[in-house]
Amino acid sequence: MNQTELTSLLPHRPPMLLLDEAEKREDGTAVGTYTVKGDEWFLQGHFPGRPVVPGVILCEMMAQTCCVLLADVASGMAGGMEGPFLPFFTGLDGVRFREKVLPGHTVKFYCRITRTKGPFCFAEGKGVVLTEKGEKEAVSGQFSFALIRESR
Repeated sequence: MNQTELTSLLPHRPPMLLLDEAEKREDGTAVGTYTVKGDEWFLQGHFPGRPVVPGVILCEMMAQTCCVLLADVASGMAGGMEGPFLPFFTGLDGVRFREKVLPGHTVKFYCRITRTKGPFCFAEGKGVVLTEKGEKEAVSGQFSFALIRESR
């Protein structure tokens, strides 16, 4: 899915849509990618002259990758939850940052839902920087969401 297709699944819109593309895999995982251009709003002051993607932004990118799976999860919940719904972060656990993500880097995120309970979804994921020598893990962690019906 490209960014246009992602807007049919995700509530995020630019400048907060932080994936270039994503895909759902048959094994129940999602993979998302983003290439850091260098002119992003979140690099403006982080850090002047030495731009580094903030950790919270990496967590958001990882969560957006996971959100690609949430429509399927919501419809499979007890009683079924049909959209529109909004996914809200409810927790981050065991998050670790291991590699800087810099302008010019492409980051690939791998995520999966580990369990659900009521409107809550629990997931895990990691983000890797693609290098000439392979993948270097940049971020990993567990996180949770509450799926809240969107009121109109």
